[in-house]
Amino acid sequence: MTSTPNTAPANTTPASYSYLGPAGTFTEAALKQVPAAVGARWKSVNNVGEALDDVTTGRSIAAMIAIENSIEGGVSATQDALTTVPNLRIVGEYLVPVNFVLVTRPGVALAGVTVVNAHPVAYAQTRRWLDAHLPSHEHVPASSNVAAAATLLETKQADAAVAPPGITEHYDLDVVATEIGNNKNAVTRFVLVTSRTELPEPTGADKTSIIVELPDDAPGRLLEMLEQFAARGVNMSLIESRPIGDALGRYRFVIDLEGHIRDERVADALLGLKRFSPNVIFLGSYPRADKLATTVTPRYDNDVFVEARDWLRAITTSEPSAAASEPSATMNEASIPEQ
Repeated sequence: MTSTPNTAPANTTPASYSYLGPAGTFTEAALKQVPAAVGARWKSVNNVGEALDDVTTGRSIAAMIAIENSIEGGVSATQDALTTVPNLRIVGEYLVPVNFVLVTRPGVALAGVTVVNAHPVAYAQTRRWLDAHLPSHEHVPASSNVAAAATLLETKQADAAVAPPGITEHYDLDVVATEIGNNKNAVTRFVLVTSRTELPEPTGADKTSIIVELPDDAPGRLLEMLEQFAARGVNMSLIESRPIGDALGRYRFVIDLEGHIRDERVADALLGLKRFSPNVIFLGSYPRADKLATTVTPRYDNDVFVEARDWLRAITTSEPSAAASEPSATMNEASIPEQ
């Protein structure tokens, strides 16, 4: 038995949000955190490419997609899609704890489980528990976490399934074990992607996501790229390489920076990066999900960059800078000759 979330009345045409379905996935749990999505139509899709296609064609105003997992690292399918699909912007990020339950058809006890249906990634993240409690079990791969559970009601190929905790809201199944994940602190990071170009306002707790290509494979190129951030006090919270695909040894880098593009240090770093790299893709500046404020060393404050620009402008325009236009009492007194 399944349910469709946020179904609007037939006489309205609410905005649509695409997410990796069906109902009950971790992606749906991330979309539930978006206030603007309440009351909207939620469109279940099969993969990241379909979700982003909905956005670029206007079928949906935004799509929720997974971009990073604390265990597996970056989601390569998402990173590659964001590189190849133009005119996309990330406008928010959302964190979803990743744990799993073991479900069975009604009436099937844990002791009767011999075959477990599970998505390969979910199976890898629950293998320790399964081996400890069901040492002789067999594994049947599933196409998704929700599909693993749904199959129990369609066939008797498996006795149990590894599924998300909220699966029983959508399917008539029994939970026979909870918190079976190998890592209790596992988290998946999701991003809300749109085609709108408006930037969310800086909050002081922001991230900026970019994709950068090195100009060539000469020695020290990666160091040159990193120096653009280090020289301006910009911290990276993520950096991962992905093959460009045109030749061996050619990579692009997916990077998350701490700060907003309207922060002077971040803007200056991106200008330096643009001069260095043949291809810089700006994916967006948006509030951090954890709301942790960015710590900035005083010499990289916004005022320092503004003051430096004023100093340079004063030199190039022959106009006195604000600091230079204020007379020095000490100098003035020293310049008066004795009578």
